[in-house]
Amino acid sequence: MLNNKLVQKLFFSIRHTIISLRNIYLRKIYGMSIGKDVRISLKANLDRTYPRGVIIGEGSYLAFGATILCHDMSRNIAQDVRIGKNCFIGAHSIILPGVTIGDQVVVAAGAIVTKDVESNTIVAGNPAKPIKTHITTKKWGIIDTPAS
Repeated sequence: MLNNKLVQKLFFSIRHTIISLRNIYLRKIYGMSIGKDVRISLKANLDRTYPRGVIIGEGSYLAFGATILCHDMSRNIAQDVRIGKNCFIGAHSIILPGVTIGDQVVVAAGAIVTKDVESNTIVAGNPAKPIKTHITTKKWGIIDTPAS
């Protein structure tokens, strides 16, 4: 019988390989601009109607259910969505067309981002508003300073 830790390690290795292959697929087939070492949950939703509008900086992380919309059929617009470096986009958050998110930003779970977000900020709510500024994050948007 296999060791439980070995099985867990194998599972994570396979999962990370699948995520990396999906990023290559999104870059090559859809033309999305996805930076190096970006983690996108397999359950995240990226706009495939205007895929070239998806721009994600290196070291960022999109959690499950996060949605990036680059088009709006009701307003007949297609605009780029830019996510900076080392950002964390929380579960079930929505980023609307034309929004630019700076570097080292944390978007809280369930937030609806309707306007640009400055770098080094945590935003939350509907519509998303800054709740903390002057933060720093490491790779994948892990907060480097206390979030008090």
